[in-house]
Amino acid sequence: MGRSLARQLIESHLVSGDPIAGAEIALSADQVFIDDSVGPLIALELEAMGVDRVQVDLAVGYVDHLLLQADERNPADHLMMRSACERYGLWFSRAGNGICHAVHQQSFGRPGACLVGSDSHTCAAGALGMLAIGSGGLAVALVLAGEPLYVTMPEIWGVRLVGELRPWVSAKDVILEMLRRHGTDGASGRLIEYHGPGVAGLSIWDRHVIAHMGAELGATTSVFASDDEVRRYLDRQGRGGDWQALAAEEGATYDHSGELDLASVEPLVALPPSPGNVVPVAEVAGAEIHQAYIGSSANPSYRDLAMAAHIVGGQAAHDRVSFDINPASREALANLARDGHIAALVAAGARLHQAGCNGCPGMGQAPAPGRISLRTVPRNFPGRSGTADDQVYLVSPETAAASALSGVITDPRTLGPATPNVDEPDEWLTNHDLLVPPLPVEEAGRVRLAKGPNHPSLPRFEPLPDRLTVPVLLKMGDDTSTDEILPAGPRAMPLWSNVERMGDFAFEGVDPGYPDRARAQGDHAVIGGRNYGQGSSREQAALAPRSLGLRVVIAVDYARIHRENLVLFGVLPLTFAGPGHYEALEAGHVLVIEDAHGLLSVGSGSVLETTTGRRFAVRHDLSARQANIVRQGGAINTARRTAPGRGREY
Repeated sequence: MGRSLARQLIESHLVSGDPIAGAEIALSADQVFIDDSVGPLIALELEAMGVDRVQVDLAVGYVDHLLLQADERNPADHLMMRSACERYGLWFSRAGNGICHAVHQQSFGRPGACLVGSDSHTCAAGALGMLAIGSGGLAVALVLAGEPLYVTMPEIWGVRLVGELRPWVSAKDVILEMLRRHGTDGASGRLIEYHGPGVAGLSIWDRHVIAHMGAELGATTSVFASDDEVRRYLDRQGRGGDWQALAAEEGATYDHSGELDLASVEPLVALPPSPGNVVPVAEVAGAEIHQAYIGSSANPSYRDLAMAAHIVGGQAAHDRVSFDINPASREALANLARDGHIAALVAAGARLHQAGCNGCPGMGQAPAPGRISLRTVPRNFPGRSGTADDQVYLVSPETAAASALSGVITDPRTLGPATPNVDEPDEWLTNHDLLVPPLPVEEAGRVRLAKGPNHPSLPRFEPLPDRLTVPVLLKMGDDTSTDEILPAGPRAMPLWSNVERMGDFAFEGVDPGYPDRARAQGDHAVIGGRNYGQGSSREQAALAPRSLGLRVVIAVDYARIHRENLVLFGVLPLTFAGPGHYEALEAGHVLVIEDAHGLLSVGSGSVLETTTGRRFAVRHDLSARQANIVRQGGAINTARRTAPGRGREY
C-alpha cells in the first residue's frame, strides 16, 4: 500500500508522537507567518517568554487586517508589528501589500514545506503541496520560540475529483458544494487530500480557494499535489527553483474516501447564518441585493477580479448596488491595472479598496441593515460584516458580478454559453518592494517593542485550583463562532492586543451583560453545544473570557483551534460524557468540580450541579502535555524562560 501525500508530509515533519488518528503529534515548522490581528499580542507573548529571536527558517509578519485608520489605534499596531518583526527576526509585509495568504503564496510558499500561521485560513497554502496549519497566536508564538507544533493526528480524507467544471462554475462553487454535502463540521478531525484526474483542470488559485475554505468544513488542513501546474505557477513568479514534484504514492489508501464530479457542480450560494447553509443560486434568483463584494482571501486571484471585469465591461452596476472590489495583493492589483481590468471595473461603478482583508472581518465595507450583500468572502456568521442585522450571502465572483449588473441575485449561466477565458498572464509583474527583510541579529537586539497605550503587558494567570465552584454565566447552542465569542470590526479589533479592554466585547453578540457579570463574579463557567468555537483562530476569543474569570467550558464538542486556545490560556475544556446533560444545564446553575487535577490526570470525572444536587459525567481528550498546561494556568507559565538576563518575569 502506498502513502497518501498528506501522510508523507506529516511523516517528513514528525518530531514526536505516533501518527495514528486521534493521537497527539508534534511537527517541525519550516515557515511561520503572523498577521496584525494577533501579531502585537504574539510580540507580547514572545517578550513574556524571554525569546531573543525566532527559531524557524522563515517567518513573516503581515499587516492586512487592521487597515482601517479611523483613529490612531490601528496605526499604533502597525508600528508595534514592525518593531516586533525587527526585534525578533521576521520579514515585514507593509500595509497595503496584501492579505497574508495571497502574498505568502506569491512570495514564499514552497511545495513540501510545513507552514504554521496565526490565521485559520493558513490551510490555503495546501494549494502548493504544503502542509499548512492555522493555529492560535500563542501556539504560533511557541513555534517561533523553537517549540514544535502540537496537533491531533487527523484522519486523512481522500476526495477524488473527476470531470471538468462547466461554464460559469468556478472553484468557489466547488467548496460550497463540499459544504452543502458535509456541513461546517463535516471535516472535523480530518485532513482533506484532493486527488484524481479532475485536479489537473484546476489552477493554483482554484486550489487555493478550495483549500482556503476547508477551514469552514472544520478540516485541520487541505492539500493538493505539487504537479506541473504548481511548477508553471512558480516559474511565473520567478521562483521555479522552489518547485518539487509531490503526489500520493501508487496505491495510496485513505482513512475516508469520497468523490466529487466537477461537472455536476452548479452555481451555489451559502445563505445566512452559516457557510454550511448552501442552496443553488437558481433557488434564490431574483432576490433584490444592495451590495456585491468581490475579492478577499477566499477569492484572491487575478482571475477572480478579471472575470468580474469581463462580466461588467461596458456596462454599469445597478444604481442600487454598492459594487465593492477588494483586491487581495498589490501584486495582483498591478497586473490587473496593466491589463485594463481595473479601468473596466471602475468604469462600471466599482468602489476599489486597498489590498487587504477589509470588509471580510468587518473592517469597512459594512452592508446596509437587513439588505442582501453578496460576498465572495469565506464566512457569513451573523454580524461579522460589521452590521448587526446583516444578510450576507456567500457566492462566486461570477454570481456576484452578474448580480451587480441586474440588481437581483442572478444565475451567471444566464449570461451566455461560455465563460470568458481570464487565466493569469504568462508575463507576470512581480513586486517584493513592500516586503522588508529581517534585521541582522546585532541590530535586532537593540530594537525595543513600540508599545502604545493598547499594548499593556500580559496579566499573570494563576494555576487551576483543585476544587472549583463556578456558576454558569452563559449557555449557548450549536455552532457558536469565535465572532460571537469576541467580535471583529472597527470597534473591537483595535483593542485585540489590550487584555484590559478586550474583555469589554466578550460574548457581546450573545449577551451584552456578560462582561459586567463576569467581572463581578470572578471564576465562572460557560456551556456550549456542538462545534463550539468554530471559525477564526483568534486566540482573543479564549483570552478575553479568561481575563474575566472563565475557568471551565463544558461543550458537546469543540472546533480544533478554539479548544487549543482555551488550553493554552489555562481554561479547562470538558465535554459531556452522557446524553441529556447539556439539555439539563442552564445559566445560573452552580457547578462544583471537587478534583479538577484528578480529572485532568485520568481524563474523566463528575461535576455536581448544586441547584438540583444532580451529578453528571464529563471527560476530556487532552494529552498529558495539554493537561499540564491547564493545570499550570496556561502555556506561558510553563514555557517562559527565567534565566538571568533573558526577558522578564511574567
